[in-house]
Amino acid sequence: MKQVDARGLSCPEPIMLTAEALKTTQGPVKVLVSEPVQKTNVEKFAKSKGKKVTSAEKDDFFELTIE
Repeated sequence: MKQVDARGLSCPEPIMLTAEALKTTQGPVKVLVSEPVQKTNVEKFAKSKGKKVTSAEKDDFFELTIE
């Protein structure tokens, strides 16, 4: 599973990194983001590409798994 660590990055960087990972990876992609807005934006982007997204809130970040 490819992991994208976008914690601390400003939009649109998390989405750009996620898009690149989805293009170059077969299988699930895990995305780590710091802010709720970034979480929402990455979820919307992934769903617009027909992907299934599950998310979990960790201590100080969000972990999204895109399949």
